[in-house]
Formats: sequence, C-alpha cells, structure tokens
Amino acid sequence: MTIQEILKHYWQHTHFRPFQQEIIESVLLGRDTLALLPTGGGKSVCFQVPALAKPGVCIVISPLIALMKDQVENLTQKGIKAVSIVSGMSKREVELALDSCIYDGVKFLYLSPERLLSELVQERIRYMDVNLIAVDEAHCISQWGYDFRPPYLHLADLRQLHPDVPVLALTATATAEVREDIQQKLGFKENNVFQQSFERKNLAYVVQNQENKQQKMLDVIAGVKGSGIVYVRSRKETVEIAQLLNQHGYTADYYHAGVEAALRSQKQLNWKNNRTRVIVATNAFGMGIDKPDVRFVIHKDLPESLEAYYQEAGRAGRDGQKAYAVLLYNQGDRHKLAKKFELSFPTIDEIKNVYHQLGNYYQLAYGAGGGVNFDLDIGGFCSKFQLDAVKTLNALKFLERSEYVVFTESVFLPSRFRFRVMKEELYNFQIQNPGWDTFIKTLLRSYAGAFENYVGLREFDLAKRMDTSVQQVIAGLNQLQQMEVLYYMGQTDQPQVTFLTPRQNIKDLHIDQRYIEQRKQVFKQKMDAVFYYAEARNCRSRMLLSYFDEPNAHKCGICDVCLDEKRKLDESGINDLITDEIVMALSTAHLSLDALVRSVHAGTEKERIAIIRLLLDAGKIKTDGEHYYL
Repeated sequence: MTIQEILKHYWQHTHFRPFQQEIIESVLLGRDTLALLPTGGGKSVCFQVPALAKPGVCIVISPLIALMKDQVENLTQKGIKAVSIVSGMSKREVELALDSCIYDGVKFLYLSPERLLSELVQERIRYMDVNLIAVDEAHCISQWGYDFRPPYLHLADLRQLHPDVPVLALTATATAEVREDIQQKLGFKENNVFQQSFERKNLAYVVQNQENKQQKMLDVIAGVKGSGIVYVRSRKETVEIAQLLNQHGYTADYYHAGVEAALRSQKQLNWKNNRTRVIVATNAFGMGIDKPDVRFVIHKDLPESLEAYYQEAGRAGRDGQKAYAVLLYNQGDRHKLAKKFELSFPTIDEIKNVYHQLGNYYQLAYGAGGGVNFDLDIGGFCSKFQLDAVKTLNALKFLERSEYVVFTESVFLPSRFRFRVMKEELYNFQIQNPGWDTFIKTLLRSYAGAFENYVGLREFDLAKRMDTSVQQVIAGLNQLQQMEVLYYMGQTDQPQVTFLTPRQNIKDLHIDQRYIEQRKQVFKQKMDAVFYYAEARNCRSRMLLSYFDEPNAHKCGICDVCLDEKRKLDESGINDLITDEIVMALSTAHLSLDALVRSVHAGTEKERIAIIRLLLDAGKIKTDGEHYYL
C-alpha cells in the first residue's frame, strides 16, 4: 500500500496535515529526521504510517506512559499489533512482550526510556527486524530543554544496535539550541529539520495582573462561550476550583494523575463530548487529547517555562476559530516560583540522604536490590523520614541522572494474570482439587490467551460472575499463585522506584555537582523568560515567537497588549478630530460652552468637554466667562 492508501485504510483520512507527508517521505528515504509539530499536529501519524509501509517493527520511545497505553489500544483496535513495556511490569511480562516483537509480527514496540537501561531489552532488540526508531517528546534528550530526562541519553545505545535504521525525533517545542542538541545527541548523520512556524494567528494571548484570580477566572468563563481548560498547580486545587465552578452554574470536573485510570478516561470523554464544559487539571491533562473546539485555556498559576506554557495554551483553538490563552498573574507568583526554584535543587547531602533512606524504607541490605522495582508512597516515605516532598522528588531525579535509581511517577497498571502450568496440568489440578474447579472455569471462560501471555483482569467482574466478594477473588488468585498454578499481579497506581545497581553505601555515591549547577542555570533562564513574558508590555505572540527563534514576527493585533495599543491609538485619533472641530467652530464665532459642545460631532460629550479643558489649560483657546474664542 502507498502511504496515502495506509492513511485512508487505517485512519479514514484522504489528506495528510501540513508537513506530515514531507516528514514521512524523508523517513522512508532512510534519513534521520527532526519534526517540530504543534500540539495536535498529528505527530503519531508521522511514524505510524512509514512503519506500516515497511516490513519490521517500529520502536517508539516515549516518557508519557498514559499516552503510550492509549496509542497501543488505538492501534490494536485498528487491527495493528502493538505492545508497550513500562516500569512495574514483571521480568516475565517484559520477556513475552519482547518475544512477540521478534516472532509474532508486532509492528510497534512502545518503550519508556528507562527500559533501555535493561540488558534484557537491549539484547532482544538486537534480534528484532527494526524499520524505524521514533523518539517522542525528543526535547527530553537535551540538557538545555525544559524537561530533560537522563534515561533519554541512552538512545545512542539503541542506535548502535541498529546503526542503519533511521531515527524520527518528534516534539512540539524546541529552541534553536535544543534543536541542535537533539540532532547531536541522537547521532544524526546530517541535519534535517521540518518545522512549522510557532505562530497561532487565531489564538489571543492575554495576561491579567490580578490579585483576585478566582473572580477573573469566572469573568473569563462567563465572557467566552464554549469549552475550556483551567490549569492549576496542585491536585487539591483541581477539586476545589471544579467545585467553585459548579457552584456558579458551570459544568466542571477535575483531573489529575492520582485519579484511577478508568475514572480519568470517563472524565476525559465527558469533556470531549461537551457533557462537561470546563476541565480543571494539573499539567497531567492534555497529552494526546485532540479536541479541536477548545475556546479558552486559563493558567491560574505561572508555568515553569514558556515551552510548557506554549504547549498547554496551544490546546485552545485547534479548529482555527478564535480562542483565548489567559495567564492570571500577580507578584505573589514571583515568590512562589522562586521558592520552587530553591526546592528544585537539594544539596548533595540531601540527595545522598534520600538514597540512604530509600534503602532503609525497603529494608535493603548493602549490595542487594539491583534491578528490583518497588512501589513508592511518596507521602508515607517523606512522613516516615521527615523529608520535604518536593525536595525528595527532585533528589530522585538527580539520583536518576547518576544512574543509581529510576523514578517513574504514577504508573497505572491494571491487574493481570497468566497461567504458570500447561492445559493438561491445569486439568489434573482441577480433578485433584475440586474446590477450585468453579473458580478456574470462570477464569478460563472470562479471559482467553492466559496460557501464552499476561491478560488484564477485573476482580470486580470476576466477583460478580462467581457471586462472591472482590476480597475473596483476590485471596483466591493469591492462593493459586502460592500453589504455583498461575502468576497474579494486582493493579497499582503508585509511583515506582527501580534500583539500577545494588544498594551502595552513601560514602561511595558520586553525584555530579557540575551538572546540578548547569540545571540551575537552565531553570533560572527559563524562569526569567516566563517573568519577562508576564510583565513586559510587548505583543505576547511576538515574545513567544522570538523565544522560539522567530525574531521578525509581526504584531498579532489580538493579544491584550496589542488591543491596549489600538485603544490608545483610537483615543488619540478621536482627540485630534475633536480639537480640529473646536478650532473650526471658534474660527468663525465666539460660542457658549453648550453651543461649542453641540457644534462638535466627534467623540462623546464627556470627551469633548475634556478636550476643551485641555485646550484652555494650554492657552490654545480662551473664555471671558460666557463665551469661548481663539
């Protein structure tokens, strides 16, 4: 099939979006390619179409686990074989997924970047027939980027396994420095960038300097028709603001990474279908969501970088119709972001202490725990050892950079099981243990394929079918696991920590101080750029475009600064007209104030009187108390 036929067959589209076809053709020619496409620009099609056009498997690297799972589900629904490997999966699950890429015709293997650290993963990839390596959120590989992720640096190892396979790097935002860095770190054979302008002509950027942010937010929602997003900093705030909006008669819901996956999907669907008008969310919301008719995006708090702001604000107005990106700002935000800056960079001793307490928390002996995954209850961990939660999260990122641990935030993995015995052994077990017969038969009837692979299960559904409680179903599955009949893994929505090396003594830890200072510098530059955007009186669109290295952009004419300038210009034009008419009227006669005001047609009565006063003060006209004259 041609790429057009693939697009029609699987996506039911007859035409590619701007730049998609050029990017796909570049990849099919075997060229390393960097594609900068705006949020909602159809990045996934750029690697999915060429991968389907060639034999072999496409490896997709992405840090967004929820997005990976969505894409695997969407491809599977289209009849395309796809698997994902993320933190929290057992070694056996990983082996089965990798084998299916070698022997079972899987077309897409989605990997979180930290999985590339595993020798098992690297060894199996060596034997795969790989046709393309796609790197999503490619800015994460750059230390100058706003969201640097150290495991991305191991993508160079992936290239060494298949040196002749092209790489397609994709991102929505990157400065010139970051674009250069991405290509260098990924070992591009030649520079090759496809980039659309960052300009959004239909999007009005507005900054409101407000002490009462809640009232301003309500004013915006009342004044702009249609659906929208309100971004806030904390999970607690999502709930509070959603309640406030509902109290004011707007259908609103909250969304954050801590909400159970099925409920998150339902909330998302209600908003996409306009049953919910406003979604109040942390920055966990929006990735991979293509809702074209969002009319406003409100940021209640300052973002940490203009890259993040552009991406989140850019979720408004994808249908090309007028939309608003509103940032609510006051001087208190400066203090909050400065505080966050301070907490983002713990000292070397604080980083080492977090590592030491992690070992104590999991009761790991020195020299043990290498390659082992653990769930991490951040709240419980910090409470137990009296640690600051924000500093602890940042300490984990620096430990990740030094490759002692990998930290993955809020991975939702559903319950799953796989039979450990073959069919004949299971049949014999049922005969010898008749008390388990009904339980096993229900499992077999409910879930196919569990002898070959791990299969997702819902304990609630099993409990209904067996007319028992969820607790009894879980107990039964655990017992069958102990009896070595099956493997059972309960669902988890906890962040995960993986010890990459056996536990070290903290005296032997080497944390790179120079790297921390470098990250500090990058963070500060990005923070200062956000302050400048919020406080300067320049065209907002021009400031954003200049930041993304489009320095000669024209004024947008629709942001708050441009509209303010226009208003002042209009006022000055009206003042000139009023002045001309007053001079003309008084050049032929002396007039009373009432007669003079009536003789002028431009402006309002209030504006005419104001200009008469100005002209009197300047000595341009005079009065004898009754009449005015030149």
